[in-house]
Amino acid sequence: MSTEQLVGTGLPASVKSPRRPPGRGQLRRLELRWGLAFVAPYAAVFLFFFAYPFVYALWMAAKPSLYADLIADPRYLSTVINTLVFVGFGVNVKMFLALLLSGFFLRRRWWIKALLAVYVLPWLIAAAQACISFHWMLQQQGLIDGLLSGMFDIDGPIWLNDRWMAVAANIVAYIWKWMPFWTVIFLAARMTIPRNIYDSAEIDGANGIRCFVHITFPVLANLYLVCTLLSTLWTLGDFTTVFIVSGGGPSGYSDVLATLGFHYAFDTARPGLGVAAVMSALPVLIPVVILLMRRFQTREVRI
Repeated sequence: MSTEQLVGTGLPASVKSPRRPPGRGQLRRLELRWGLAFVAPYAAVFLFFFAYPFVYALWMAAKPSLYADLIADPRYLSTVINTLVFVGFGVNVKMFLALLLSGFFLRRRWWIKALLAVYVLPWLIAAAQACISFHWMLQQQGLIDGLLSGMFDIDGPIWLNDRWMAVAANIVAYIWKWMPFWTVIFLAARMTIPRNIYDSAEIDGANGIRCFVHITFPVLANLYLVCTLLSTLWTLGDFTTVFIVSGGGPSGYSDVLATLGFHYAFDTARPGLGVAAVMSALPVLIPVVILLMRRFQTREVRI
């Protein structure tokens, strides 16, 4: 029976109305549910593996008596000095050499490209293996002492038996491990500088040093500062280099704050004191983080 016949007989006709699209409120609720579903795993990882350990560490290091014990320990002051020397020399020498070497690897020669592939190998291997190789080379009768004995017929010193030689070994191992990474960063930044700027400077009589001082460094200055601040944050928490290369020797005189906190927590069974030793670096970390955030907010990184 057709619809006209149904209407003529007075029987109700059922006509399907088209389905209405979801309203804005329903769409927003769906987006909110999917957003929470995607964010929830990352939020859980952040809470359990970062926020909770950090808050727990702050609670463990909240007792003022712990810092009094730290200051009373003669090893703490020497460790602070070692940390400042390790971070200051390690970061600044590494970044400056990386900036210079990035200009060398910018040259378009096949052997330089091959050398770059070899140069980045220390960064590609794991930090533990790189530091173990340095520790082995500096051992008595190790590779360096063997070379000195075989080539110059002299007995090498016991490299890790002196405080400042051990600190220097830690710095050299750290620079050797991480300088390739920052060299690649600066190399990529240099490649974005238009070549016609250098051509114009050469026409005006500028040599390589003047081009670096008046063109390259001013363009990369903001990036250089941001990379230096990031490297400072990472180096303050570096544990692997010192723990493996020198082991804090001799007798803990080459320790940094990260390794000293480890020794307090596990060797003397005083985890609160160990956390306090690490947290004592916050007066340096917080200004660096604030400066880094202000640098990102006030001026974008231009290369």
